[in-house]
Amino acid sequence: MHQLIYGDIKAAGDRIAGRIRPITLAPLDPGAIRTAHRDPLDDRPEQPCEVWLAMEFMQHTGSFKARGAQNFIQAHRDANTLPDAGVTIASGGNAGLACAWAAQQQGVRATVFLPETAPAVKVAKLRGYGADVRLIGSEYAEALAACEEFASTTGALSSHAYDHPLIAAGAGTLMEEIRHHIPDLDTVVVAVGGGGLFAGVATAAQHHGIRIVAVEPENCRALNAALQSGAVIDVTVDSIAADSLGARRTSQMALHAARHDRVHSVLVPDTEIIRARQALWDHRKVAVEYGAATALAALTSPDQHTSDRDLPFRPAVASRSYRPGGGEKVCVVLCGANTDPSDLVNRPTAH
Repeated sequence: MHQLIYGDIKAAGDRIAGRIRPITLAPLDPGAIRTAHRDPLDDRPEQPCEVWLAMEFMQHTGSFKARGAQNFIQAHRDANTLPDAGVTIASGGNAGLACAWAAQQQGVRATVFLPETAPAVKVAKLRGYGADVRLIGSEYAEALAACEEFASTTGALSSHAYDHPLIAAGAGTLMEEIRHHIPDLDTVVVAVGGGGLFAGVATAAQHHGIRIVAVEPENCRALNAALQSGAVIDVTVDSIAADSLGARRTSQMALHAARHDRVHSVLVPDTEIIRARQALWDHRKVAVEYGAATALAALTSPDQHTSDRDLPFRPAVASRSYRPGGGEKVCVVLCGANTDPSDLVNRPTAH
């Protein structure tokens, strides 16, 4: 397996320049996020942390996945390895939407496989991007098997939701854009599912000496479990954020990127993910996926964290939150907004 390097991120940035929407950043109000407890003997004036939201949910197709999909197709076009049969993927989620959109942008055929149980709205959206949608079986595994058979018989190029270096490198370009806006950034906070976004962001962040907080739901902890085990393993998936973060196993690229002393693992409960998502709506009128709210939940969850942020990371000890230090500059990636907002607008204000 190709391990991602910083040069992959730079190459991806050059390939997709002008084809994706640049990142938009928004600062949180001063004092909105509590800082870590200080030494009681420290008599210096207390400094608030500075927290920015990276509004990547404003990206084409509503998520960061558009970056990787564009990089994947453009790289194959540049290498003359794009077959006449086009690209194919088994995904009714953000990866499938991004693949169909990027293919349409590039004038490439896209064949997307879904189970017959896929919501009609997703099927309609994929067809709106010009994809040939094939509904197969009742489970994702059946759709995936059909996709693999289609690729082998037609020569179509198989894409993947997260486990491919071109996909991960494309995702990592958003870290480069964030650093361009905040050159003295200390920490980036990112939700982790299969690990494509994490691998790309972590590779770029580590190059610049930026701390990475990898946030997963308590019961969708593929990366944290791999770190504890020392190898990629299957995990049980049971979270309100499973629609976007529910990978049963992380990628080898993600595990490789996580074995670094500036990576910190945080596991948050569903209750805090729901609360963070509601707060974004109540205070900013921003409607994001539960997966995107998972990243913010690391900063808003009650204090149950390790305070040795600057010591070597110990994967067996996952925090329940991340509390920035005084003066620390933090960016939280809000990675997607393909969600039904009806459960946000009809609820009382969260406090």
